Amino acid sequence: MFISETVLAEVSRGDAVFAAARLAAIRNIQVLRDSEEAAVLTKRLLADGTIPPGAADDAIHLALAAAHRMDYLLTWNCRHINNPALRRRIEQACASCDLTCPVICTPTELMRIE
Repeated sequence: MFISETVLAEVSRGDAVFAAARLAAIRNIQVLRDSEEAAVLTKRLLADGTIPPGAADDAIHLALAAAHRMDYLLTWNCRHINNPALRRRIEQACASCDLTCPVICTPTELMRIE
């Protein structure tokens, strides 16, 4: 399991007590580092409108998972990431950057994969 700097920033927000608990829960998870491949894919996802500018963190999540060749991207975000209506566009953006899109699913969906 891996997380990104973007996830660290997200879980640090909000109520200080809850943020501290979230940070403690993920403290031993390896952090994916930014890369040129991820930056290019992030720009592509935003530029072609697959992910709206207001959801740039979602584009970063997708791009880092693809650039680091993750098998799965687990998310509860079904608006911009685990959205069947966007899946083909996300896969095409990855392919245009010579990357493979990871399987995008919720943790619950992953438990059903055989």
